[in-house]
Amino acid sequence: MTNEEIIEKIRTTLAEEFEVDIDVIQPDAPLMETLELDSLDLVDMVVLVEKNFGFNVTGQDFAGIKTFQDFYNLVITRMQETK
Repeated sequence: MTNEEIIEKIRTTLAEEFEVDIDVIQPDAPLMETLELDSLDLVDMVVLVEKNFGFNVTGQDFAGIKTFQDFYNLVITRMQETK
């Protein structure tokens, strides 16, 4: 899967799960505010990542995530590590 395919899968999955317009999911947009996430939603997001991309995510992984680009980078990096 290419980086572009990974990003598109993330965007589609998040838009569906959190019921937002896919167009608001932009690289520099703030993740928490755009998706209106609370701590329980973060747990859902972790489960989504694990289910859709096949690797475990820790709270520490999410510590530095501010934007969608940060999230994309996390997923892409972890997928490369698991190859």
